[in-house]
Amino acid sequence: MDNDGPSRTALITAYARAYHQIADRPLIFADPVAARLLGVTAAELTELGTPTTDYLDLAVRDRSRRLFFAARARFAEDAVAAAIAAGVRQVVILGAGLDTFAYRNPLPELRVFEVDHPATQAWKRERLAAAGIGRPETLTFVPVDFETQALAAGLESGGFKRTDPAVFVWLGVVFYLTPSAAHTTLEYIAGQAQRVEVVFDYLQPADSDEGRAHQQARAERLAAAGEPVCSYFTPVDIAAQLRAFGFTDLEDHSGPDLITGYLDGSTSFASELPRAVRANRILRASR
Repeated sequence: MDNDGPSRTALITAYARAYHQIADRPLIFADPVAARLLGVTAAELTELGTPTTDYLDLAVRDRSRRLFFAARARFAEDAVAAAIAAGVRQVVILGAGLDTFAYRNPLPELRVFEVDHPATQAWKRERLAAAGIGRPETLTFVPVDFETQALAAGLESGGFKRTDPAVFVWLGVVFYLTPSAAHTTLEYIAGQAQRVEVVFDYLQPADSDEGRAHQQARAERLAAAGEPVCSYFTPVDIAAQLRAFGFTDLEDHSGPDLITGYLDGSTSFASELPRAVRANRILRASR
């Protein structure tokens, strides 16, 4: 985490989602705000899609990873839409990074809480102002430095209601936390007094020598960028933790299956080797 701005992975995710808008058909996830927030043109995004040695460019060019970022955002926002239809009026985006949901939210009664490191939020506010993207009245920024502050205190100060239903979106974060820290956050989420739902992605450990070598190389790249991977979970283990917290309705997908489901056989993705997203899984749990 760079104290002067967003994390490298937050930028990668935002650029990949923006490039998805012009590079991929069919479109899995529509996000007309991403490129504006980044301050990049279609031509500049296309240039990022050409071969270089920069890790940001490589991540944007990696089609399977780019499609996973789009698919996990679609999955999360589909879950949010279903929760809203059921009466939920609070959405908490943990580790919001450069997420744009709050700026596309059409519902005046839906409160959105963006939780992230103060430096990331300060940079995002600058980008929003520069892009002329207004801050919706329904949005509350909740700056939390998890090394020194508690999530509960931050959300409480922002007006979040523990007594009302809520849905938590937690993307691209869990694998950078220790198992203990992830457990603590899930415990907090499960403590909501009314209906609560959480959507998050995680990494499962590789089950082959080839997979372990690829996973190790990826972990080393991330560590070199200052964002080391700290946890892996098997689907069985994470399901057991969630059930212990009282979550009874679980939906868990592998990265390749999630992408293929949204593409519905309309492209050749299923025949590609999605090495970059094999370990990725995304899960929705409700209580």
